Amino acid sequence: MRTIDDLQVAGHRVLVRSDLNVPLDRSGDTPRITDDGRVRASVPTIAALLDRGARVIVTSHLGRPKGEPDPKYSLGPVAARLGELLGRPVVFAGDGGGDIAGERAREIVGGLADGEVALLENLRFSPGETSKDAVERAAFADALAALAEFYVGDAFGAVHRAHASVVDVPKRLPHAAGRLVLTELEVLRRLSEASERPYAVVLGGSKVSDKLGVIRSLLPKVDALLVGGGMCFTFLAALGHGVGASLLESEMIDTCKELLAEGGDRIVLPTDVVVADRFAADAATATVAVDAIDEGWLGLDIGPQSTALFASRLADAATVFWNGPMGVFEMAPFAAGTRGVAEAIAAGQGFSVVGGGDSAAAVRTLGLPDSGFSHISTGGGASLEYLEGKALPGLAALDV
Repeated sequence: MRTIDDLQVAGHRVLVRSDLNVPLDRSGDTPRITDDGRVRASVPTIAALLDRGARVIVTSHLGRPKGEPDPKYSLGPVAARLGELLGRPVVFAGDGGGDIAGERAREIVGGLADGEVALLENLRFSPGETSKDAVERAAFADALAALAEFYVGDAFGAVHRAHASVVDVPKRLPHAAGRLVLTELEVLRRLSEASERPYAVVLGGSKVSDKLGVIRSLLPKVDALLVGGGMCFTFLAALGHGVGASLLESEMIDTCKELLAEGGDRIVLPTDVVVADRFAADAATATVAVDAIDEGWLGLDIGPQSTALFASRLADAATVFWNGPMGVFEMAPFAAGTRGVAEAIAAGQGFSVVGGGDSAAAVRTLGLPDSGFSHISTGGGASLEYLEGKALPGLAALDV
């Protein structure tokens, strides 16, 4: 892949596909970004281009609008935060409509001077961004490409999507990979090779089926695979335990039996769990052994013994990959497992990677410093697919 250092960008317009898909709190009069991690991660590439005299046009999606304008998914609040982080104004080219690369965008982009930056409106306001119709997608890619002379792909969190701004635009312009994409690839290659042992992987989240590919790929490489979150209950059921009303993928029980047979004692499951009589922050709760979950009760976190067990397996790990919370950390009664595991990883001396998505949100929601981890990824789904060994279309599009 070419890098941005290979492009002669001074005085030229550069379209940067960033990942500014941040969570917003809309409870007040003005939407508020609750986690600006992805915005901060986008800054090094944008700043480097601006410092070299480029005229930068930033693009991104936010949320899942249905191919049409939706005010609650506007990138307006992100433009303000990006400007603060860059230390210079960011002109927002959104007008609330779905013509992302239309007249207003062309006017603003045409007025940029060297070292100035604009942000287009949410790409997914246009149906062409995510369309499976090649003609519709190509038309939108043509409009985006017409705004610039170079393309930089820096949205690692979107490289597993065959969308217009990710795959089709780089076919139309001289292109390069941004610094975030290169950093993410370096980290993931290190995890794939796992030359530093012991190697521990912590997986949580809701479903075994969502993580099956990465489990199959990493299990032969790891010294410990620690399983928490809702997905642990399907593994517990595979051991013959009743799981009450806990989340259960019954169709995956046989698969979990196969994985347990293959992994042996390298697969580490909880020994106790925090259960509740209903899914609510004010529910009645109890901590019970994994073989003592009553009917009608559901497990919502790993218990203190499990947290200590997981921490002991992480203490001497030279490489750690964590993807998925240990429980419903958004509710205070069920946050202790995720906090305990995160603190154990942060206390270690090894190379530690937080695999994006809910895990990154947990780190910040629980008030843990980013500095406690070697890398916090911006690409949950993309990271998992890379580690599964899948080809990612957005990376293929950046190949020279």
